[in-house]
Amino acid sequence: MSDPGNTTANAVGADRSLGQLVASATAEMSALVHDEIALAKAQLRQDVKKAGVGGAAFSAAGAVLLFSLPMLSFALAYGFEAWTGWNLAWCFLLSFAVNVVLAALLGLVGMVFVKKAKKGKGPQRAVASAKETAALLGNAKPHPRGVELTKPVGSRAPARVSDKVSA
Repeated sequence: MSDPGNTTANAVGADRSLGQLVASATAEMSALVHDEIALAKAQLRQDVKKAGVGGAAFSAAGAVLLFSLPMLSFALAYGFEAWTGWNLAWCFLLSFAVNVVLAALLGLVGMVFVKKAKKGKGPQRAVASAKETAALLGNAKPHPRGVELTKPVGSRAPARVSDKVSA
């Protein structure tokens, strides 16, 4: 059925029992679950960074509105009065409106970044994938094993796979 000259199949599975193959498969599935958890953490970090940028933009909007109102309002009001000749009270209202529009624009920038963070949903996909993998494993108890290729020094023989039990 199989080619007796196939050295790859002979090197990989010939000396391994069914128990060793099952143990190797469960170890690989355990490593897959660990990798999926690491992926979920990385995706969560990205979403938190996006939310942080949005929060910083909201903070900047508040700070601009708070600190610029006294100075900018006076400067704009007197500038509008000199430019238009209107009553000084109307010029102060116009300068306040300009400050509110600027704060609203910064608030919109913050909303865009927060929405991007909510749309990420990266960890949710990784968690769903991890749950699917866990369902496949069932009640199997994984034993982590390192797989190492060994080859006698100076030999032209194909490398053999050997199991190393990690403590």
